[in-house]
Amino acid sequence: MTDWDLRKLRVLRALSELGTVRATAEALCMTPSAVSQQLSSLAQEVGTPLLESQGRGVRPTEAARVLLRHTDTVLAQLERAEAELEGFTRGEAGDVRVGAFATAIPQLVVPALNTLAGERPGLSTRVHQADAAEVYELLAAGEIDIGLSLAAQAPAGSDGRYDRSELLADPLDVALPAGHSWARSEQAPRLADLSAQGWIYGASGPWREITLAACAQAGFVPEQAHVASDWRAILDMVAAGMGLALVPRLAAAGHTPGVVLREPAGDRPRRHVIAVVRAGAGEHPRLVAALDALRRTAVGLDEENVQFS
Repeated sequence: MTDWDLRKLRVLRALSELGTVRATAEALCMTPSAVSQQLSSLAQEVGTPLLESQGRGVRPTEAARVLLRHTDTVLAQLERAEAELEGFTRGEAGDVRVGAFATAIPQLVVPALNTLAGERPGLSTRVHQADAAEVYELLAAGEIDIGLSLAAQAPAGSDGRYDRSELLADPLDVALPAGHSWARSEQAPRLADLSAQGWIYGASGPWREITLAACAQAGFVPEQAHVASDWRAILDMVAAGMGLALVPRLAAAGHTPGVVLREPAGDRPRRHVIAVVRAGAGEHPRLVAALDALRRTAVGLDEENVQFS
């Protein structure tokens, strides 16, 4: 297969339009000898003459006209490719893959990606539900571009592998059985008031760390009555009087019969929703656009949480 040189094809195209080597040289800012060398080399590559004399000038041979017809198709396709690549350069085209834990998807990820679709219709998005700890593995494997994770505290310091930034400080409410004395009280409980109660939380992962950190800040270590990480299961167990739980506001959308949510007095515990990208990747225009949409959506949720409080 011939290794085509687009510069030589462009020279042939110009000569077919202008009719002389000199005019072609002037139009392409080349010397006449350079034009002749390019055309001679192209003829050797295709194995057939490409020019024939016509008066004081030259004209394309029949073989050259076939080649030019295909050249026009190739050059037009390359123009379209350049136009499409400009969309990638400006962040208006490409793929954005977001990995997120379940409770972040309905209120944060979905609205943000809907906003992004309206602003950058050329971007294609894909959501990958994953545990908060798992998004780091997915990022390292190149399976997602942006990960949403959780932390007990806002990011501090640097990690050479990832760039992290806080999107949202999600308030934690106490889930109480409807018949609990603090559920019926006009006064909101402090977490310390509930230190003797049994608590329901996961066996490992960020959510266990967040629960332990919130209780530690209130001055006690929670007694784990049951181990669970699914919010539906946790709230059902609370409704059945099997224990208490700290529930993030993003996870508590909708009413659960038999459960009362109270914001702890004084303590105001939070879990921090973190956006994570591979180090340096956040400078890609498409990821800049997606992160901006996530941050704007998070600001709206922050404002709603203030009103709820």
